[in-house]
Amino acid sequence: MATPKVTTAPAMTIAELLALHPWAPEYAGHKKLERLWVFDLPGTPAELWPFISDTSRMNRALGTAQMTFAEKDGKRHGTATYGGVLHEWLEVPWTWVAEQWLTCTRIYERGFMSVMYAIDHLEPTPQGTRLYIYFGAIARSVFGSAMLRLGFPVLEKAYRRLLPVLGAQLDRVRPDVFLLPPPELGVDAEARLARVRVSLMAEGLPAESVGKLLDWIVTGDDADLHRIQIRERARAWRIDEQELLRVALHATRAGLLNLSWDTVCPHCRGVRDENGALANLEAEARCEACEVDFKTDTQEAVEVTFKVHPSVRDVPERLYCSAEPALRDHIRVQHRLAPGERVTLTPPLPPGRYTARRGKQPGWYLDVHADGPAAIAWMDHPAEHVVTSGPAPAIALHNAGTAPETFTIARAAWGDHALRPGMLLSIQEFRDLFSEEYIGADVKLAVGEQTLLFTDVVGSTAFYALRGDPAAFVEIKRHFDEVFAIVREHRGAVVKTIGDAVMATFVTPLDAVKASHKIHDTFHPGREDTPIRLRISLNTGPCIAVRLNSNADFFGGTVNIAAKLQALAEGYQIALSEVTYKAPGVAEYLAAHGDNIVQKTYESKALKECVQARQWTVHRES
Repeated sequence: MATPKVTTAPAMTIAELLALHPWAPEYAGHKKLERLWVFDLPGTPAELWPFISDTSRMNRALGTAQMTFAEKDGKRHGTATYGGVLHEWLEVPWTWVAEQWLTCTRIYERGFMSVMYAIDHLEPTPQGTRLYIYFGAIARSVFGSAMLRLGFPVLEKAYRRLLPVLGAQLDRVRPDVFLLPPPELGVDAEARLARVRVSLMAEGLPAESVGKLLDWIVTGDDADLHRIQIRERARAWRIDEQELLRVALHATRAGLLNLSWDTVCPHCRGVRDENGALANLEAEARCEACEVDFKTDTQEAVEVTFKVHPSVRDVPERLYCSAEPALRDHIRVQHRLAPGERVTLTPPLPPGRYTARRGKQPGWYLDVHADGPAAIAWMDHPAEHVVTSGPAPAIALHNAGTAPETFTIARAAWGDHALRPGMLLSIQEFRDLFSEEYIGADVKLAVGEQTLLFTDVVGSTAFYALRGDPAAFVEIKRHFDEVFAIVREHRGAVVKTIGDAVMATFVTPLDAVKASHKIHDTFHPGREDTPIRLRISLNTGPCIAVRLNSNADFFGGTVNIAAKLQALAEGYQIALSEVTYKAPGVAEYLAAHGDNIVQKTYESKALKECVQARQWTVHRES
């Protein structure tokens, strides 16, 4: 199964195509009904692959029946009705090499067929791509054979109608043929949308983001609206992610959307559980298909999505295919080999790191470099072992075992379009609008890298003694209001107050530095209406979120060091760790706004190593 060469040769026959992608050995002697359709299309295989591999949308556009799927004992079972007859089948794991081919096998328990086998094969040509579409079936009966023969011409006609339109619209995110007209909303739903639109605008939310999101609720495709990924939408619409997220949060509070906390399998990266409340998120989850248990204390284990509220529009999950390649875009190769089978694949792999895994064995890394080896032989290396190759390596696979095995090569890096819990918990509006959301008592929720900011009132003991507790409290409360507003303005969130101190969090270190600068500028030495003067410390690193008094609190070494660095700061100073200082844009910002920056070292018997830091004196006493 080598990478097809660019060619003008005559199209392959069924026999030639099946030599590349044979039926499973157990079906070799069975009589089969077969059809092969060949289409010459514009666009490269890489350009066509996202649409050809999106088999659920493709089948929907072809007019095939809607399917339902359920997992039983780690296996995927499907049902659909064709020609008035219920079909039930076992979905065998698909095989594919991204941008080259995919195959699908279904073993039927009832229906016209006992087995179905399909191949989509993309072959580059000087004009674009030659697409081979093969269907083969082992009929269950004479009646089943007759129905299949009647169905093939209908399916061919649908392909000949759809593919030319698809080929002409490869520059679109969604070709017209992949979209269905939206349903008409009821009068009540339209009135509700209109009211919420006015309300969101009145709250000062950005008009473009409000319009884009609410219009999409009305016009969007069911397949896209089932799980709304805010970061993906912001990029598609070319608008600010945080602004769109703010609109989505307010729209959720207004009843147009629902929040969903989704657990994601670390192997197949499929959604395993959808939780309508943070409190329902459990500490552990299981993917039956991958036979793996995992915890939610890793950064990628949980994704936050939005769903349209059913009172506005019913958006059920409708499947027309299991669509494995499209749902698992990170998997570039998935190939199942029979015992003793050998094959050589040449997948197109852009430079980067990939995880290679055989069956349920621990994976090893494949690092692809422009000048790496042109060929490698698959071996069962220890976990974390690294093998290097070129960008289109010839990979020799061999199943030396006695049972079928699936070999996979997947991108090691996760996509950055997912909205992670840490991004949400670091937004003040989420904490304000959804104060009832809390983490389960036994859950340690990884929130990824955060920058923690701690403020402290300088000379607070003397301040309380001089003013007295009631008057001091008034001043402290007023200072909280000003600090909270600055944190919000700089896209952060207040985690909690500790006496007269504030703990806040930011996703972006530069935002935390700018907020710190603004805080000191606000409580500057010449200010006469308040005696409050502050010191600030910052640190950046991974954190976990835990439940504390029904609130989402941050915990971990990053938080501990951020608090301890206050020992390196006095009034009008900011002590920031070297990690924060070296974050993108921070050193440049400090160089542009301050010349009173010195290196410091924090030492403590409680820490294994000293913490390197920078001390920035923003103002000096008059």
